[in-house]
Amino acid sequence: MRMLHTMLRVGNLEKSLQFYTEVLGMQLLRQNDYPEGRFTLAFIGYGPEDTNTVLELTHNWDTSAYELGNAYGHIALGVPDAYAACEKIKSLGGKVVREAGPMKHGKTVIAFVEDPDGYKVELIQQE
Repeated sequence: MRMLHTMLRVGNLEKSLQFYTEVLGMQLLRQNDYPEGRFTLAFIGYGPEDTNTVLELTHNWDTSAYELGNAYGHIALGVPDAYAACEKIKSLGGKVVREAGPMKHGKTVIAFVEDPDGYKVELIQQE
């Protein structure tokens, strides 16, 4: 078995695609509209779906916002330098909600950013 994707429901597909592609550097891999169901699926990631786990953004045309709930945690991305990644994300208009630094009770350097819908994305520095 292999993990294929994680799905997030988004209120504004264009804003979400802009954040994940332009701010976090992912690529739009494929996008399909389903007019009869009134939704669009967009798959994004850092490499082809056949070899990488990707993110599925689901946009229901008649829903502009969602409640995040309290069970969802975050998506995690490995980065070579969390401090530099935060600066770049801020320069591109992204929202850093926890600046880079050692995690509580540990030494791993992490940071958190937030996408347009309020979903948290953790940056984990990997050397």
